[in-house]
Amino acid sequence: QVQLVESGGGLAQPGGSLRLSCTASGTVVSFEPMGWYRQAPGKERELVASATSGNIATYADSVKGRFTISREKGQNTVKNTVILEMNSLKDEDTAVYYCHGLRMGKAYWGQGTQVTVVY
Repeated sequence: QVQLVESGGGLAQPGGSLRLSCTASGTVVSFEPMGWYRQAPGKERELVASATSGNIATYADSVKGRFTISREKGQNTVKNTVILEMNSLKDEDTAVYYCHGLRMGKAYWGQGTQVTVVY
């Protein structure tokens, strides 16, 4: 069974940093792409950043220059781990962040991890 397991998140002050990690299990087939979405209360889920296994990245305008996404190898040779480094956090970054991966035409989602930016 393919699963995306997230870690990281939590509380941070404005201007602070957090790191999210997501690792896929149950497959040796690479996800293309793999990335992060977020959903704030009362808002639709939106793409934050995504990256191919070759680390070609796409970012939402709201996070460009502050967030960095990267893909890494897990326990096998496949880059099925995705990292999101979040710097210069703002109040509006508060949301539930979901790992996402597209594999053989099917979308997979993590369970979500809360990021809260507050003084």
